Amino acid sequence: MNRGRTLGFTLVEVLVALAVVAIAFTAILTAMAHAIDVTTDLRERNLALWVAQNRWVQHQIAGDWPAADTKTGTADMGGREWRWQERVSTTDNVYMRRIEITVQHADDEHVLALLEGVLAQPQQTATPPVP
Repeated sequence: MNRGRTLGFTLVEVLVALAVVAIAFTAILTAMAHAIDVTTDLRERNLALWVAQNRWVQHQIAGDWPAADTKTGTADMGGREWRWQERVSTTDNVYMRRIEITVQHADDEHVLALLEGVLAQPQQTATPPVP
């Protein structure tokens, strides 16, 4: 019988292998938690951008000519309340208005979306001549 040589792993080898596996799992879980945070943040920013785009489209559909002013309001989107601020300013072209719309959570000051654009003055429709 040969008792000098045994088959299997030593306790040190098993502990080193477990340490390597634990470090790998920690790295994987950290990466997954970061990915979840990024996904949540992107969802919030996307909803905020939709709120800003809705404000922009409301001006386009209404064909209005907003005065140079700052307005605030709230909107519901995705089961949350959002606070928007709309700054309208004049431009060098008297037929254009610059609009800047910012959106954030109703309970937070951190701006999640910013939409800037230029709105053209709607053309006045001519009334038909009376016969």
